[in-house]
Amino acid sequence: MGTENIYVFLFNGFSDWEIAYLTPELKKSEKASLKYFTTDGLEITSVGGLKIKPDLSIKQLNIDNISVLVLPGGNAWEDKSIKGIDKLVEKLNSKNKTIAAICAATTFLGQKGYLDNVKHTSNALEYLKHMAPKYKGEQKYQSESSVTDRNIITANGISPIEFAREVFKKTKLHNPKDIEKWFQLFKNGIWVE
Repeated sequence: MGTENIYVFLFNGFSDWEIAYLTPELKKSEKASLKYFTTDGLEITSVGGLKIKPDLSIKQLNIDNISVLVLPGGNAWEDKSIKGIDKLVEKLNSKNKTIAAICAATTFLGQKGYLDNVKHTSNALEYLKHMAPKYKGEQKYQSESSVTDRNIITANGISPIEFAREVFKKTKLHNPKDIEKWFQLFKNGIWVE
């Protein structure tokens, strides 16, 4: 398997802890190329006050090069102030590229219909229905920490470790045994040889 090109979408107020377990593992792996982008390519500030200068703007992306799109949560999804990401997500989904959303980013996928026909999760079913009035995927909702179905990965906001594990599995970052060892270490403090 070749290198997985993983792009993380950042915006002012994104929930930095939700990708804190995911990105270091991707960054140090030879199997992954990790890039950060914003809509305009300008510096943003996370909810924790971390200032980040992205690698690219959305206009600089080559969709054919993207293997995985990561959408971290943040209040901007809830107040619908994020603009300019719709066409990218639509094109990636039409090409069956992996889209991984956590916490409030799941409301964007729900509102746009991407969760209607795949198993998925969010912060809670009632939360998803409230925040995404056009959501019609209730029959596919799973009360789980993180769910992968076809090209869609979803997680609730208190499950960044489970979210990372699903992305690792989908991209085959490590073999299944090593992914489980990583998970047990970070989730439960257990190291298994």
